[in-house]
Amino acid sequence: MLIVALLITLAFIGGCAPSGEEPAGGFDWTFIVILVVLFGLFYFILIRPQRKRQKEHQELVQELKRGDNVITAGGIYGVIESVSEDSIVVKVESGATIRVAKNSVALKRERSSTF
Repeated sequence: MLIVALLITLAFIGGCAPSGEEPAGGFDWTFIVILVVLFGLFYFILIRPQRKRQKEHQELVQELKRGDNVITAGGIYGVIESVSEDSIVVKVESGATIRVAKNSVALKRERSSTF
C-alpha cells in the first residue's frame, strides 16, 4: 500500500500526470530519481533482510557442535553425534543416525531431556 502511494506521488511530482502545459525540452531527472527510489525500496525491503538471514544462518552452521539439539530443513529432530567439514551425523529418536548436510540445519533448539 505504501509503495503504491509513493509511486502515485512520484508520478505527480515527475510530471507523469496530465497537465495543461507542454513540457519544455531537456533532460527529465525525475525518471532517474524514481529508479533510485525504487532500487532503495527493493534494497531495504528485500535484499537487506535476506542478507541478514543468510549471515545468521551461516553463523548458526559454523557454531554447530556435538550434543546440540537441531531441526533440519526437512523437519527431522535430532542430536548431533559428530560434525565434519560439510556434513553432520544426527541421532534421531529411534536411535538411528543419519548424515545430513550442515546447511540443511534450520534451527538449533535449547537442550531438553527428550528429542
